[in-house]
Amino acid sequence: MSAALPLVNDLAFKREAHARFAELRERGPVHHVTQPNGLDLYLVVGYDAARTALAHPDLGKDPVIAAAKLESAGVTVYQGGGRGLGANMLMADGADHTRLRGPVAKAFTPRRIESLRPRVQQITDALLDAVEARAAAGHEVDLVAEFTAPLPVTVICELLGVPLAAQDDFRRWTQAALNGGSAVPGEEARAGAVALNGYLAELIAEKRKQPGDDLLSALVAISDADGGALSEAELLGTAVILVVAGHETTVNLLGNALAALLDRPDQARLLRERPELLPGAVEEFLRWDAPVEQSTMRFARRDVELAGAVVPAGSVVVVALAAAGRDERAAADPATLDVTRTDGRHLSFGHGIHYCLGAPLARLEGEIALGTVLRRLPGLRLRCAYGELDWTPAGIMHGPLALPAVLAEV
Repeated sequence: MSAALPLVNDLAFKREAHARFAELRERGPVHHVTQPNGLDLYLVVGYDAARTALAHPDLGKDPVIAAAKLESAGVTVYQGGGRGLGANMLMADGADHTRLRGPVAKAFTPRRIESLRPRVQQITDALLDAVEARAAAGHEVDLVAEFTAPLPVTVICELLGVPLAAQDDFRRWTQAALNGGSAVPGEEARAGAVALNGYLAELIAEKRKQPGDDLLSALVAISDADGGALSEAELLGTAVILVVAGHETTVNLLGNALAALLDRPDQARLLRERPELLPGAVEEFLRWDAPVEQSTMRFARRDVELAGAVVPAGSVVVVALAAAGRDERAAADPATLDVTRTDGRHLSFGHGIHYCLGAPLARLEGEIALGTVLRRLPGLRLRCAYGELDWTPAGIMHGPLALPAVLAEV
């Protein structure tokens, strides 16, 4: 099915994404669409087709086969030499993917993530101390700027061994990198990617000289010990993707969840009264309002059939994760947020070999952050209507730009 449907940089679409995705699902699970920059691609909106596409062996991540098409649209998916997201597991297939993912999997262990629980709670409490003090004094607070953004940035900085003084720069650089990753990259996006690469290259050199008890030092040690399992460019690319994917997705998970809970006091009350529901509620937030709205691009190595649609060889394929989560095959009454739901399925962490290694960390932060806000600040209220919130305007992410809130009497 074909449609001249602008995506990614079309602000009108981004504001109405869930309604537009619902319209598309009614017409079919796969659509041939055109972006504002002229790039045509196949957009997958149905849950079953999305799950198939994410793990399909003939839908690879190497953009070489679509290089001419991408270049004509001005799209830079991968750029080496310290100018882009670099060589990393998200852009690799087969043996290369296994080789690039291996060192991260060895360093990013469940035990390491679980050991972060006390520190994540400590960071959460410290941030909420400041939020509570300002709100109690009658000030409006912005929960994105003061809570949902600094929490994941602080956690990933500490995990990787990045000085916290760089966290504000990291947020700016990673936002630029993500917005340039699937749209036409402007000078700001390029500058952000260059700055991020430059900083991390210097940090890797420091970790090699003076390793610490952190993930980046562990990655350097594992790579060096395995006889150069990763080239220097691949080590840098891996560090870049860990920073980018390791916090921006969680910023939006927390922002989307808090926006929904502040707009639905009945759901917030349920979680406050029954905190044991929190793990399942985090999965429901991931399904209902996916923080990564659209997947990174995939490229058809040969003709591929998806839900009855033929995707020609050389085509670009994008999976609308947000659309898949609200498909009726993902949950009963999928447009309804229900924190008690047990039948929901989502693809917010991907599926197949590219399933997100950071999923346990995101879940940990989600449970701690949301549970603590609900427990400590039951009187928190949005200062505006949910429909008046501004959302991330470009790129593959979805989350509120700000969450203005006040503290009311309970």
